[in-house]
Amino acid sequence: MEAAVTDADILVVGAGAAGIAAARAVREAGSSVRVLEARRRPGGRAWTDPGTLGAPFDYGATWLHQAEENGLARLAEGGFDHDSVRSHRCHIDGRPAGATEIAQYDAAYAAFHPRLRSARDAAPPDASAADFAPRGGYWDATVAHWEGPVICAAPLAAMDLRDFLDTQLSGPNLLLPEGIGALLEGLAAELPVTYGAPVRRLRWQDAGGVVAEGDFGRLVARAAIVTAPTAVLAAGTIRFDPDLPPETGQAIHDLPLGLLNKVGLRAAGADRLGLAPFAGLERRVEREDEAAMTFIAWPFARDHMMGFIGGEAAWALSRQGPEKGPAALLDHAFAELALSLGPRAARALRREPALASDWGNDPWSLGAYSHARPGRADARRILGQPLAGGRLCFAGEACHPRLAATVGGAWASGEQAAALALAAR
Repeated sequence: MEAAVTDADILVVGAGAAGIAAARAVREAGSSVRVLEARRRPGGRAWTDPGTLGAPFDYGATWLHQAEENGLARLAEGGFDHDSVRSHRCHIDGRPAGATEIAQYDAAYAAFHPRLRSARDAAPPDASAADFAPRGGYWDATVAHWEGPVICAAPLAAMDLRDFLDTQLSGPNLLLPEGIGALLEGLAAELPVTYGAPVRRLRWQDAGGVVAEGDFGRLVARAAIVTAPTAVLAAGTIRFDPDLPPETGQAIHDLPLGLLNKVGLRAAGADRLGLAPFAGLERRVEREDEAAMTFIAWPFARDHMMGFIGGEAAWALSRQGPEKGPAALLDHAFAELALSLGPRAARALRREPALASDWGNDPWSLGAYSHARPGRADARRILGQPLAGGRLCFAGEACHPRLAATVGGAWASGEQAAALALAAR
């Protein structure tokens, strides 16, 4: 619902998962709320294209992770447990890995997390996840590539060891046939949201509460919940008056966003490349920082594939700019598929229509999701602490100590921030 900018009990900045959750919680408590969203749509880093590929495609958030403790999963319909059919096909130098090689890969993967957990207590305070990751084995770089750039959108060396372990997920992981962005769009439909309304200045210690200013004018509220991504906050897009406390500003700096981008490629005909629905496709790498991509084939037996690239390889493509970056990513995806499947892939998949995300160049995200810098495992807790007696609260995936980097974590953080803001003195 497009809403005029009027004063309210609680102001919510941002209509992503955290903002939608916060606004719903405020309304359910019987207080008035206004949501100011910079984009022309809800969902934030969850955004569904409804039909370019003949079926919904999520540019951003794809799974409802940890579904048993994910409040958003309880509001979704038709969630499918991806883990129940998850399989992977790994190629080595253009050929499928054999059964013995896959068993060795699985063993290397099974050893990864226990190695890091065993190092936790004795590790120095500034230890990174890379400091204790297995090295030198035939599959170790491939495991590190998965755990770093593919899953966490950043290299292991960039991530605090303890935060990495604290935010590990164990499933189940749900895929939604209609897309997570579509789910959030529906949940936002009845909320008082003003779109195209970025907050430029937020005065948070005025006698009357908080005052937000921007091209929309001026809005006064008793308290504010800010859900902008940490990269946007770090860029100074919102001016806080007075400045945020040093520890809050440091926490924002210590929770940078990594980058994970996606492609959607549609089948050109009947050839399904020998891949079953939901099958994963990857390749062995020699180095964690290789520009390798992973793919998921034909979700829900639809005629498109999803491809993922993360970490520095994703940033390198994104730095080509919003015009060239997505096209370069699509070219790279076809090149990656050719490494594993040969020229057959180019015949089986269309170059048009195709989709590619570019979260690094989106001014309202500037990345995908957060990780804690080495030695800064407490940054999420600090950022989630209310300021001025609850008059200013931050929310989002970066604030959740357990479900960080997930849409479910953002949702839970938004609900928690709403409770704090409603109790503001």
